[in-house]
Amino acid sequence: MFRSNVSLVARSVQVATRRFAADLSKPKHAEIAAAIKAKDVVLFMKGTPDAPQCGFSAGMVQILKAEDVEFDAHNVLADEELRNEIKDFSDWPTIPQLYVKGEFVGGFDICKQMFIDGDLSKTLKEGE
Repeated sequence: MFRSNVSLVARSVQVATRRFAADLSKPKHAEIAAAIKAKDVVLFMKGTPDAPQCGFSAGMVQILKAEDVEFDAHNVLADEELRNEIKDFSDWPTIPQLYVKGEFVGGFDICKQMFIDGDLSKTLKEGE
């Protein structure tokens, strides 16, 4: 029961952030939107996949590698404007952030629970 409730919360958050967050009149938001549409799986993280700069970003990379999925990573530490605007874009306060097929999936905690439940694998397969 707990697992399905977490999955429902994750899906509710996705719907809320997709509808109300991005302001494409902002140049950085337009750049983010282009990036998440250009690749099926996009991760905004602190550091790079080979050298994550925080534990949550490292955990997200481990999850994506365990799912054996190719992903495009963007280092928010290399671009202060991106670091701030990605939070505004998604209406999500933390980094890392995962997008699949242009849709915000969640941060580390949500993605970790989806991974445990098997929901992340399903979401990633929909993205293929």
